[in-house]
Amino acid sequence: MRENHPSREEIRLENVLAALGNPMRMTVVSILADGGEHTCGSLLKGVSKSTLTHHWRVLREGGIIWQKPSGRENLLSLRRDDLDARFPGLLDSLLSATEQDALTTATLNAFHPK
Repeated sequence: MRENHPSREEIRLENVLAALGNPMRMTVVSILADGGEHTCGSLLKGVSKSTLTHHWRVLREGGIIWQKPSGRENLLSLRRDDLDARFPGLLDSLLSATEQDALTTATLNAFHPK
């Protein structure tokens, strides 16, 4: 187990749902769903470092993301295998619903412009 990351068995549904109940964090998960690693500074534009740190902590402690140091930044990736093992179909359902949700789409466009 990595520091401050729950093991697969320690991931709790209520923590996952609480973390993903925030549109900004759901936006992060939508971006990370591509399966790659992203630097923490590349995901949400125009958000203060302290706010980003808070969101990374909630996602990490909820068992939703891996966060690992890489030079001066951290690399973030989605714990899809762990989430799918613990709660089959949950992540796909949430991601599908997010694609249809206007608030999450607006958040994605505002903080992660293409």
